[in-house]
Amino acid sequence: MFPRDFYEILHILGIALLFAAVGGAAVHAANGGQKATSGTRGILSSVHGLGALLILVGGFGMLARIGFQHGTNFPGWLWGKIIIWLVLSGIALLPYRKPELAKPFLFILPALAGAAAWMALYKPF
Repeated sequence: MFPRDFYEILHILGIALLFAAVGGAAVHAANGGQKATSGTRGILSSVHGLGALLILVGGFGMLARIGFQHGTNFPGWLWGKIIIWLVLSGIALLPYRKPELAKPFLFILPALAGAAAWMALYKPF
């Protein structure tokens, strides 16, 4: 078992990777790029998937290290973070499907990150 700090770094690294991938796709789509013309589509997909995996592993690793018991119900703040993770994991190619959303993504992504950080720090629910 690794220390909590290891899982926290893994979690933050995953967040950075996922946001770089989604942000890169959003900027490319906002500039008129298409999925078919993207020279970085494969690397962005790989970085996005790796980031999502590291977020999940790091997050649940931290939960284990803070003493969260297996089999107990998830608190509301954790459900909120899981929903944000699902949204961020599923929207990687949305800027290409809906190019009009590409520019708003550049504001929505930090808002989702802020909401997830608020839930992690203050555990409101």
